[in-house]
Amino acid sequence: MSITLPVCIRPLMISLGTDKKVLYPQVYNLRNKEFESMINQAIVQQTQWMIDKQAGNMPTSVVEMLGSYEIKNNQREVLSLTLSNYTYHYHAAHGMTYIKSLTFDLQKGQQCELKDLFKQGSDYVKRLSTLIQQQINERNVPLLDTFTSIKPNQDFYIADKTIVIYFQLYEITPYVYGFPMFPISVYSIQDIINENGPLGRMAVNN
Repeated sequence: MSITLPVCIRPLMISLGTDKKVLYPQVYNLRNKEFESMINQAIVQQTQWMIDKQAGNMPTSVVEMLGSYEIKNNQREVLSLTLSNYTYHYHAAHGMTYIKSLTFDLQKGQQCELKDLFKQGSDYVKRLSTLIQQQINERNVPLLDTFTSIKPNQDFYIADKTIVIYFQLYEITPYVYGFPMFPISVYSIQDIINENGPLGRMAVNN
């Protein structure tokens, strides 16, 4: 039986001055150097997008910026991670945080969008939305408006045998609620997942 080792990851940091530090991951030692470069480029681009989003056209008013990351899955040739950025502007009522995630299928050498995890033609949007609505009801999640559906490219990450669908601050809930996250077991959606994709690999019991 072949054993797939986890991806090697090291932290890098962008220092923009006192109280302005952004930490992000870099992968290394992949056999596929072209894909390794693509992964690192995607991470850098997403990190820079978050910096630009937070600083906007008022970079001089940024008092504090803290960026970090979490590796959510690094097994079975699936790498899934989140990047976060907290920024506080001078005289703002409170700071603002964004979380974005990236998922890579190392077996196929590609970055995954939500649609890539499911069989072609499956109505994954409706299925996931129904499961999320159930959790909203069960957990009494406070909403800004009636929840109807996720977006086809909704934010997500993979964590072992779970896909976590999440929303940004203010997207569906008040700021004080934080980030609404909805974990969904791969076994509850096994009939629609792409068996040759990341979730298919997670669902295998070995």
